[in-house]
Amino acid sequence: MRALYDRITALVFALGLLAAVAGSAHAGPYEDALAGFTTDSFTDTFEAIDGVVASGSPMAAQLLEALQDSRLQFSAAEKKVFIKTRDGALLDAATGEPAVGAPPADLANVRLNNRLRGALNAAIGALTLMAPDPGRRLSAAQSVFRSRDSSALPAVEKALEAETNARVKKALTEARAAIIVMSDDASPDNKIAAIAVIRDRSDQESLALMSGLPANAPPEVRAAATDAIAKIQSNLAIWRTVQNFWYGLSLGSVLLLAAIGLAITFGVMGVINMAHGEMVMLGAYTTFVVQDLIRTSFPGLFDYSLAFALPLAFIVAGAVGILIERTVIRYLYGRPLETLLATWGISLVLMQAVRAVFGPTNKEVGNPSWMSGAFDLGGILITYNRMWIIIFTGIVFVALLAMLRYTRLGLEMRAVTQNRQMAAAVGIRTARIDALTFGLGSGIAGIAGVALSQIDNVSPNLGQGYIIDSFMVVVFGGVGNLWGTLVGALTLGIANKFLEPFAGAVLAKIAILVFIILFIQKRPRGMFALKGRAIEA
Repeated sequence: MRALYDRITALVFALGLLAAVAGSAHAGPYEDALAGFTTDSFTDTFEAIDGVVASGSPMAAQLLEALQDSRLQFSAAEKKVFIKTRDGALLDAATGEPAVGAPPADLANVRLNNRLRGALNAAIGALTLMAPDPGRRLSAAQSVFRSRDSSALPAVEKALEAETNARVKKALTEARAAIIVMSDDASPDNKIAAIAVIRDRSDQESLALMSGLPANAPPEVRAAATDAIAKIQSNLAIWRTVQNFWYGLSLGSVLLLAAIGLAITFGVMGVINMAHGEMVMLGAYTTFVVQDLIRTSFPGLFDYSLAFALPLAFIVAGAVGILIERTVIRYLYGRPLETLLATWGISLVLMQAVRAVFGPTNKEVGNPSWMSGAFDLGGILITYNRMWIIIFTGIVFVALLAMLRYTRLGLEMRAVTQNRQMAAAVGIRTARIDALTFGLGSGIAGIAGVALSQIDNVSPNLGQGYIIDSFMVVVFGGVGNLWGTLVGALTLGIANKFLEPFAGAVLAKIAILVFIILFIQKRPRGMFALKGRAIEA
């Protein structure tokens, strides 16, 4: 009985040893693929990438990401592959466990070339096509579309069957079509159907794909591709027009924001204020000071920095404006050339003062998270900072119209604009209205500086870049007329952006200036003439 027990025990031990030896002799497709990374051969590495993807191993994604980040290492002597973590630790690529013992002396990175990088991007894309996160699946589908790697087709088709998100499903359909168009094995009918899918995408990538169709493609396929190229180019031309209109609207809103305060002071008071640009600059520097304080003391409030900067910029610029009006401008009414010279001198003083306090270099003003980034809308790219500036400009314009129409200050300002002597005769304190009007125009310029700090350099010369454009907008639209300022700013902004692709930025500005000169020869009071004190004089 004892002898029988010993024999059975020995047999079990032998069978276990045999199984272990057999398991080590054939560890699986993932482990077999790892061997290709240890030869330092681009061909073997290419095959190893395909093998890792095909293995379905849970380690595949981690390994390929390490390869993409130059963190995949191998030992040729030990025929082993290691993943170097971002913290510097070594993991055994076969198991994902920390490597045991000292690192091999011949440890080296797995090398990549451009062909391998393309294959690697496609492989990572194929692995994430079934990820739980729709965003990752969308990025993966877009990566496959760009790579057009035929080895990813089975994964794309499998993901397409299971996909429920409409946007991701559309991207997967386009990725599948891109692979089929460039495949040598697809039938002409399938290629033509795929070309129709890519034609409907109608962007630069689809145009590049159609233009890169192999020369040996069947005639009917090439004919379909030619038609698709013509339609894509037509659609792109339409979207370029829409994009230019958006850029023009964005530029027009910036011009309106910079000019709207000048329209008030110039229209109501007849003062040529060459220091208006420096009010814009003061608003931008107020934003810098607020953000600098928040960064150092209250970093968690950075996303709300503009909400603090807006009222402070209005107060700072408005107070400086009232000070200028009370100390200089009040003695120069009715003498526009002298106000021009005086305010020009004030602008130089303000710029030098800012240089003395903050230095001559540009200052960093950051975008809050809700103003950072961009998104696609159809075939155009819309940045959040420009979009919010357009919205903000509309709010400022509507608020100013409401103030002029429904408040006592607005009523008195309009009365002084229409007939100064009569307004004074009925008891309106015109000197007080002058000071408040100048302060209001300067304050609006200050909040314009807050907005411009998000899209332009904050420097002592910031205002100089907008003062001439502001005067052009005011004169073109009609002195003192807010609706004229709105129409003038948008017209000049859109016209400028449509001229730039043909004439360049400098010639476009020159053309706009020549147009305004010719225009005011026919209509000296602008598009929307407003009766005011300067005109009566």
